[in-house]
Amino acid sequence: GRPQRYDWKSSCETWSVAFSPDGAWFAWSQGHCVVKLIPWPLEEAELCKTSERKSRGSKAEARSRGVAKEKTLECGQIVWGLAFSTWPAAEAGETDPTCAVGLPCLILATGLNDGQIKVWEVQTGHLLFSLLGHQDVVRDLSFAPNGSPILVSASRDKTLRIWDLSRDGRQVQVLSGHVQWVYCCSISPDCSMLCSAAGEKSALLWSMRSYTLIRRLEGHQSSVVSCDFSPDSALLVTASYDACVIMWDPYTGEQLRTLRHVPLHSAVDYSSEVHTSSLRSVCFSPEGLYLATVADDRLLRIWALELRSPVAFAPMTNGLCCMYFPHGGFIATGTRDGHVQFWTAPRVLSSLKHLCRKALRTFLTTYQVLALPIPRKLKEFLTYRTF
Repeated sequence: GRPQRYDWKSSCETWSVAFSPDGAWFAWSQGHCVVKLIPWPLEEAELCKTSERKSRGSKAEARSRGVAKEKTLECGQIVWGLAFSTWPAAEAGETDPTCAVGLPCLILATGLNDGQIKVWEVQTGHLLFSLLGHQDVVRDLSFAPNGSPILVSASRDKTLRIWDLSRDGRQVQVLSGHVQWVYCCSISPDCSMLCSAAGEKSALLWSMRSYTLIRRLEGHQSSVVSCDFSPDSALLVTASYDACVIMWDPYTGEQLRTLRHVPLHSAVDYSSEVHTSSLRSVCFSPEGLYLATVADDRLLRIWALELRSPVAFAPMTNGLCCMYFPHGGFIATGTRDGHVQFWTAPRVLSSLKHLCRKALRTFLTTYQVLALPIPRKLKEFLTYRTF
């Protein structure tokens, strides 16, 4: 019954889904200028908690979440991008007194149709900041994974902007280099790099330390629309309308593998219609051994890191975005009709070799690995060149 103040098609689409870093909250842009926030069932998260869960602070946090209720955020504009982060306890208390003393607050940033970014406190649903600067749709958002209050936004105004929420949302930098709309931005888990994808055949890799361009990643034959880093920052994947996912070494710019979306006519009834395999979204699993992709051929695919064909797929219509649950086990996808769907995903117990590689690559660049006095085959394994 709400007046149709915006283009009906774009206003009812779920362009973004997001889990909080601890998996305790889920948000999706439900369309019609609304974001739905729900406290997520803790059973999955509890299985993955460390012994720190028994500390006083963790117990207080659990009690706080235990009384949390579903919320609806009225954003006033079509919502395109979502991103969760934590807010330092002391600063959060100054900004919003409802935050528990000594506990970090959870915040959610929303990118809107008019170029505005609104940042909300999740537990209360209070608006903390309205960030102004973009001249067009804010298409995607990414917080620095290390918990710092740095937010990156990608917009149809062809720029990326860096915001510092600890300084009242001050705009730190404007990154210009794209000539088309910027669709996606992703910060590496080690917070050293930023990748951005626009309606161009190349993705751009930026330094998060100097905010300068590192290199262009060229290899796709059509617009790059999505990108994501592996959990150890050693790999970067980009997805394009050319129906391919390219896996890169972000340190060297080398293409390591190409995953091609071949139509699976036997799996899905296409009703004699013509559908392309143009990709919409790609994301890494939390342990870094799988990829999920959503394409226009009505399929959600899951890929194993070392195989060239999908290990699982599911029929879905009008998929736009996907994201893994932070502790693995399932995937959330958003669709054009304003819905969100949840899919089971393969669970895997990482091998000791992969765990060692992941631990080493978290703090060693490709060049540093290649300089180590170790056998060549070990270097190839550590740099993901044994596919």
